[in-house]
Amino acid sequence: MTELQKTIAKDLLSIRAVFFRPSEPFTWASGIKSPVYCDNRLTLSAPAVRLDVENGLAELIRAHYPQAEALMGTSTAGIAHAAITAHLMGLPMGYVRSGAKDHGRQNQIEGRLEPGQRVVVVEDLISTGGSVIEVVNVLREAGAQVLGIASIFTYGMEKGLRRLAEAGVENHSLTNFDVIAQIAAEESYIRPRDVARLIAFRDNPSDESWIGKGE
Repeated sequence: MTELQKTIAKDLLSIRAVFFRPSEPFTWASGIKSPVYCDNRLTLSAPAVRLDVENGLAELIRAHYPQAEALMGTSTAGIAHAAITAHLMGLPMGYVRSGAKDHGRQNQIEGRLEPGQRVVVVEDLISTGGSVIEVVNVLREAGAQVLGIASIFTYGMEKGLRRLAEAGVENHSLTNFDVIAQIAAEESYIRPRDVARLIAFRDNPSDESWIGKGE
């Protein structure tokens, strides 16, 4: 666990961008019961946390993708983070729509993208990885050289890790599910015995047996 991972975990917990409820799970759109709710958009409304996040993303990109020539945000959650981080780094920025517009120039990629340009995708949250890989594919089809992904938070779910590996794209996150679960227990957001339940969910989201454990 790095200091950056701990700082971002504490930041997200402090503004309830990541909120744990292991005894009363949330229901995702897919129907899966989840002990955690994530809304990293809340970082935009918290200036001190926002600064930590954007400086952290810039640090990750400089460390892991030093050849980056532009940042591309995912629509919509990654757009603001890509814009602010690109400003801090003095880089061009754009974003990828979930689909092409049905009017005007019918763009799916907004902002200038040169053939062969080395880009980093900026994402707020990675769970199963499907949406961010779609963005990577759109950029590749447009001729970009996608160096990788920089994200705020990742669950580390097996399905997501497998999809990223199959797509041949790496991801570096400011913090992750395991770190946040540990910090949440240390700072009394959850009970220490709930950590195992959270990890059980992460390891197999379709198995709901963790819900009744630890009561």
